[in-house]
Amino acid sequence: MDTVFHVEFPGLGLAFTLNRVAFSIGGFNVYWYGILIAAGLLLAMAFAFHYSADFGINSDRLVDVVAIGTVLAIVCARIAYVAMAPFEYESLWEMIDIREGGIAIYGGIIGAFVFGGLAARWRKVPIRPLFDVVGMGFLIGQGIGRWGNFMNQEAFGCNTTLPWGMYSEGTCRYLTNMQQTLAAQGVTVDPSQPVHPTFLYESLWCLFGFLVLFLYMRHRRFHGQLFLMYLIWYGLGRYWIEGLRTDSLLIGNTSLRFSQVVALVTVATAIVLLVYGLQKTKGQGSPLVTLAVDDIKKQQAAGDRFTVDTLPANAGHKEFVTATVAMNRRLKELDLNAAPEEDTPSSEQASAAEPAAEPEPPVETKPE
Repeated sequence: MDTVFHVEFPGLGLAFTLNRVAFSIGGFNVYWYGILIAAGLLLAMAFAFHYSADFGINSDRLVDVVAIGTVLAIVCARIAYVAMAPFEYESLWEMIDIREGGIAIYGGIIGAFVFGGLAARWRKVPIRPLFDVVGMGFLIGQGIGRWGNFMNQEAFGCNTTLPWGMYSEGTCRYLTNMQQTLAAQGVTVDPSQPVHPTFLYESLWCLFGFLVLFLYMRHRRFHGQLFLMYLIWYGLGRYWIEGLRTDSLLIGNTSLRFSQVVALVTVATAIVLLVYGLQKTKGQGSPLVTLAVDDIKKQQAAGDRFTVDTLPANAGHKEFVTATVAMNRRLKELDLNAAPEEDTPSSEQASAAEPAAEPEPPVETKPE
């Protein structure tokens, strides 16, 4: 595969020369694709860690959950792509080498939330609030990561006459090789003409979706609502964008596009759950967020002597941070070896506990 592309946007009068290789170390090429994917993940994690307190999540335990979820998300994304790729890999190395591209994003999403959810149960992280904040982070990661497809000149669509149509040696060569296959699917392409930059559509869709959810974050009605909104937003956009692409993964020998089928099922399920959740919480105020406890073992050992604080979800970020720090300082200063303080009885309780005084005998008086 070529490492240099001359990319043009004829309708806009723009032209670029792209080198897929960012730099080399000892003959090992590091590609922009991997760098941009990593940058998206880091920005997503930075957002999740910054706002973890607002969702009642301990940032230290979140590290473990994110690490497990991220690694297995990449593994699942690659497995899904390899399983449905329209060609056979020649070696195991080709199967695991993602520097050339080739991951199924829905495979990654499923892997992240399944294995991240299992890790959350292990690390005692609240699952629905976790999915809320991670869902928003996913939109950041996907919005940035899609530019890796631009550097690889992949994940583009069919021909278009729109001003932002894109052309390069990469689009021309791919469409030339795929003309017969696409024609069998009812898609006619002209390799010499510009194509839809679908990577750009998805990037803008995801970043705008993140902005929408972020602005709505403090108005959520129940835990898990933001996650359902993420599934609906991304699924609707992905279904539309996938219909424009010329490199879709198909299910078996059918003409069904994997991402479109998953998007439809996901959106339908999420809409049902969202409507149910909104109806169930109708008339209720902002949901309460249980603040994150740093030392769970000490909390459990303290029993009734320590109460975990809560804040409404519409509280400000600074309020969550301040309240969480104060609560954990109180837990840290709690002396578990000290005898529990006994309640001081009130005056009414004290008088009730004293024995009643015997009545004095009547004083006899002699008649005068």
